[in-house]
Amino acid sequence: MYEDTKKNELKLKKKKILLFLLALFLLYTLWLSFNVLRFKTYKDPAVKASPLEVEGAYHMHTTFSDGTKSLDEIAKLASLASLDFIILTDHGSPNRESYSSQDWKEGVLVLAGSELSVSRGHLVGLDFKLPSHNFSQNAEQAVHEIAKSGGFSIIAHPYSKTIWSWGEFVGYSGIEIINADTMLRKDIFLSLPFLPALLIKSEYALLKILDSPYRNLRKWDEMSKLYPVYGYFSLDAHRLYRSLFGYLHLHVLLEIPLSEDFKTASKQIYEALRKGRFYNSIHAAAHAHGFRFWGEKDKKMIPMGSTILFDSPVTLHIKAPFPFAREIHLIHNGNSIFSSAEKSASYEATQPGTYRVEVYLMASSPLGKKIPWIVSNPIFLREDKK
Repeated sequence: MYEDTKKNELKLKKKKILLFLLALFLLYTLWLSFNVLRFKTYKDPAVKASPLEVEGAYHMHTTFSDGTKSLDEIAKLASLASLDFIILTDHGSPNRESYSSQDWKEGVLVLAGSELSVSRGHLVGLDFKLPSHNFSQNAEQAVHEIAKSGGFSIIAHPYSKTIWSWGEFVGYSGIEIINADTMLRKDIFLSLPFLPALLIKSEYALLKILDSPYRNLRKWDEMSKLYPVYGYFSLDAHRLYRSLFGYLHLHVLLEIPLSEDFKTASKQIYEALRKGRFYNSIHAAAHAHGFRFWGEKDKKMIPMGSTILFDSPVTLHIKAPFPFAREIHLIHNGNSIFSSAEKSASYEATQPGTYRVEVYLMASSPLGKKIPWIVSNPIFLREDKK
């Protein structure tokens, strides 16, 4: 009799635990569903796409290295996402098969560099001529060899995965500010509540997982005080291509519309990247087409990415013509010196230094309020010719 009572009590206890867990699961499902259903990516239906601003995605891997999809599959997904270009970075020294695959595919300009494993970490080389031998595994030597081959180099995911060990600056053209693959791997337990949304509304899940790139921004600002270095939002995609193509975008500003000829079009994109004529956006949060940052001096325009000799004040102009709430921040040598909630703003720069812009989305969004939605490249006002 006593044993039967104990068994019944145990069964009742298990039943209560199961009911409690079920209730928690239902509450969680309702909470997640509510947040996913109310989520929207902000966009201006009245905006007209400019042929002088093209959008693309940088840093992805195909089956030529450790990616899970072929180039043809990836190009088709990029086309469905209305991307103008994609930049492959398959692993290799360089990856010759990936390099040889460059062309127009599915209406998308496919460019290919390589991600090299070097002595300090991972280094992306772009726009080089295919060398007769492999690039060096020594970081400084690899940068030199890429440049000698006509290319330029970008430091990949400096504080994650293969962490970059810093040394003397040797002519790096860029640094990755946000790396999507890092965000998917980082703090996986904290991300678990949002992961099921990847199957329903991937943009929501990716925005919730995103962490502040403060450390990368701080290092970029430190480097930019002395040298012109440009910042990149990087997918580092190995899977989830469809979702990631709607996540982070590079907005490249051209002088003339993108050519239909592959060689001419690739030269246009690479020339803009070399000059810093591009900005980055978290596309899943809001569409950023139309943002502009430029300077003006003696009635002459100073494009974003420019380096000029500072001998008198320069007027900096910012345009963020969006119908939803946002806040512009002008960053000088790593410090915010001016902010505005208006759609456009101007600032008289009376000191030399590095000036760039961050725009924060102030409308309701799963994007963290401390994470910049748009990050421009700098305008460098130098007292000397560095």
